[in-house]
Amino acid sequence: MSLSCIQDADLEQTGFHYTMSLIQGKYKMFILYTLMDFGVVRFNEMKRYIRGISFKTLSATLKELEADGLVHREEYPQIPPKVEYSLTERGRSLIPILDQMCTWGEEHRRP
Repeated sequence: MSLSCIQDADLEQTGFHYTMSLIQGKYKMFILYTLMDFGVVRFNEMKRYIRGISFKTLSATLKELEADGLVHREEYPQIPPKVEYSLTERGRSLIPILDQMCTWGEEHRRP
């Protein structure tokens, strides 16, 4: 059995680093959780659900998640405009991780 040495290690070359690069940010996990819990969500519904997030921040964060292939944006050609967001297959693959975080939080939350 070989022991690894921290001097030879490079955190940026790990799967952990890659995953964190996709989901880190003040609201990304909240958006992913919302889509996991409610499925298809419209922009204003998400804005109301995630209290404290600005329209600009929500829009920018959704664009980042879409660019990373975690969120799908569906725009309908109607007036007024209708846009819905949902998790992609890649985004849905994070559900077990999100579920585990929820379980851990429920088990360790202080009353």
